[in-house]
Amino acid sequence: MRKGYDGLFGLVRDRLELEPLSGHLFLFCNAARTRLKVLVWDGTGLWLCAKRLERGCYSWPEAEAEEVRVCLSHEELALLLGGIDLKKTRRKNWYRKEMEVATQE
Repeated sequence: MRKGYDGLFGLVRDRLELEPLSGHLFLFCNAARTRLKVLVWDGTGLWLCAKRLERGCYSWPEAEAEEVRVCLSHEELALLLGGIDLKKTRRKNWYRKEMEVATQE
């Protein structure tokens, strides 16, 4: 995973078809799933954060058929970063306001 600010910015804009300057967190992993990068715009500049695991790998969530992106809640993001397999967890049925993902038109 060699991409930096500009490469990840381009992936978000061109492949995911989202606005990189929206303030959303964009999470990327390498093929071995041992490294993560987070790209986020804070209003004044881009943040690029990285984490490398010394052992094990992340349990990366699967996208739906023909989708190139997965939308996670902040709870799911925390579980993923904490090493929890999201496939083995389930969400309780309680009220949750759905957030819309802004898309470019």
